[in-house]
Amino acid sequence: MGKVRAKKHLGQHFLNDLNVAQKIADSLHHQAYKQVLEIGPGMGVLTQFLLQKDSEVFVIEIDKESVVYLKTHFPLLNNHIIEGDFLKLPLNEIFKEPFALIGNFPYNISSQILFKALEHKEIIPEIAGMFQKEVAERIASQPGNKNYGIISVLLQAYYNIEYLFTVNEDVFIPPPKVKSGVIRLIRKENQTLDCDEKLFKRVVKTAFNQRRKTLRNALKSITLVDEKKAEPYLSLRAEQLSVDDFIQLTQSFEV
Repeated sequence: MGKVRAKKHLGQHFLNDLNVAQKIADSLHHQAYKQVLEIGPGMGVLTQFLLQKDSEVFVIEIDKESVVYLKTHFPLLNNHIIEGDFLKLPLNEIFKEPFALIGNFPYNISSQILFKALEHKEIIPEIAGMFQKEVAERIASQPGNKNYGIISVLLQAYYNIEYLFTVNEDVFIPPPKVKSGVIRLIRKENQTLDCDEKLFKRVVKTAFNQRRKTLRNALKSITLVDEKKAEPYLSLRAEQLSVDDFIQLTQSFEV
């Protein structure tokens, strides 16, 4: 079988640079877990380097043409090719021990992929991969930066995030209209927050949904029970607060 045709509706841009693929594969700490799941392998440019590592490699691919290509060209994958949509995959049923997540993530669902990973953080200690540069920067962004937002805070609450390198458009077929960025997320040792975690999520989302307002105004819909504890933050805007600040602020509201 020849090369796979990139499909626009799947957001496919096939990486065509072996050096970049090698660098992404090398960015994972493969000795830390036995299994790795690659999302959207396409024609296996990243997969070939993952298969050289010690980890057991699984791939999930929604494109039937790519699945046929992978089965033909990567017999080492054996029965580790999952055909389907990662966002619908019952991760806890498939993986009984911690695994890493990696991929040249489809840009149109990359945030959804990370939010799903966050829901399964207990079995996903590390994530590495390529995103649209703007999204990668937002995920790794620090307080005070205009890119800093909901996804930055919610992911940084549980993972240490590092922006690794930028990838130019010309290393893809077809080339996207934007640059890409590769980041790595390593789960923090403490997987629980010192506050009600559902309320934390609500406070963060509500605060950023009206990010131009001070938190006193943005969070009016949530019942405040400890104004003294909240006071240092209420005159600030959402983008000025660190993860720890948001945890402290959450403790001031009613569960």
